[in-house]
Amino acid sequence: MEIFEAMAKRGHEQVVFWGEPSLGYKGIIAIHDTTLGPALGGTRFWNYASDWEAIVDVLRLSRGMTYKAAITGLNLGGGKSVIIGDNRVQDREMIFRAHGRAVESLKGRYITAEDVGTSVDDMEFVRMETDSVVGVHGKSGDPSPITAFGVYHGIRAAAQHRYGDPSLEGKHIAVQGLGHVGRYLCGHLAAEGARLTVTDIDPERVQVVVDEFGATAVDPDEIYAVEADIFAPCALGAVVNDDTLKVFRFDIVAGAANNQLAESRHGQILHERRILYAPDYAINAGGLINVYGELNDWTPERSKRKAADIYNTLLRIFQRAEDENVPTSVAADRVAEHRLEQARALQRSYV
Repeated sequence: MEIFEAMAKRGHEQVVFWGEPSLGYKGIIAIHDTTLGPALGGTRFWNYASDWEAIVDVLRLSRGMTYKAAITGLNLGGGKSVIIGDNRVQDREMIFRAHGRAVESLKGRYITAEDVGTSVDDMEFVRMETDSVVGVHGKSGDPSPITAFGVYHGIRAAAQHRYGDPSLEGKHIAVQGLGHVGRYLCGHLAAEGARLTVTDIDPERVQVVVDEFGATAVDPDEIYAVEADIFAPCALGAVVNDDTLKVFRFDIVAGAANNQLAESRHGQILHERRILYAPDYAINAGGLINVYGELNDWTPERSKRKAADIYNTLLRIFQRAEDENVPTSVAADRVAEHRLEQARALQRSYV
């Protein structure tokens, strides 16, 4: 597939490629839709197998950000950027300053923040070259706590819809991925009395959660076959696929990872099997809410209240899916697209 065909398929406005070979910087910025406002989305630093894999990832992620902002009621468009390379590199200043220049070239159409493989410190380097960055020190900072808080409330909404009670006490929850978001989420779940089975590719992260919250650990490939009430994927995407669906024994899939469905048809399979799916861009919107609050001078308490409202957003999606007999992923898209269509009648794309 050619790049313009790939852009047209998902309705993208703009893709920018920027390279500084002497600094080890290869970056791609994708702007999906600016109907509601400037495109906002984090920077992912990842060792992609190919440039095309990076392009596909940034296109999928940026579209997800448009829908995330729309369904959460925020006046933002959707964008994302990726840096191709080894995110374990120690000398990071010039890589991220080069990225800051790429962001600055868009003159406010795109605002970045941290994401997988990047940190608040990296965003400080970006800020040396552009003001179009959020989540820096002294501002909203690390979005992980609010992301996890929103996911926690999203899981409670899923429990309410499936079991008629939002309480997670005694529920068995399998958590995949114990980075910042996954670890904070485990804290919320354990505090409510949930029983946790966890996994991560990093054994040290697993041991921390086992020690802190009394979780049971399994190998990464074993998490999909755990007999639990709820599966909370909090690592990378495409974890709901043909192979994993063969062994799923969950009532609910609700977690923080982006792009959890490998293909849209997997949402239909979940629907047919009566496995309740919390659409990823709806349940994990807490991080976006966090940085939106920074842009609009919200207090931390106001941002937290908005993240807690993910509970109600998901209940509306679940009810619409039930009323229309469609997968929850389809219902969520319809809610987001309706808001975008209404907004297009009010204003032009953000410039």
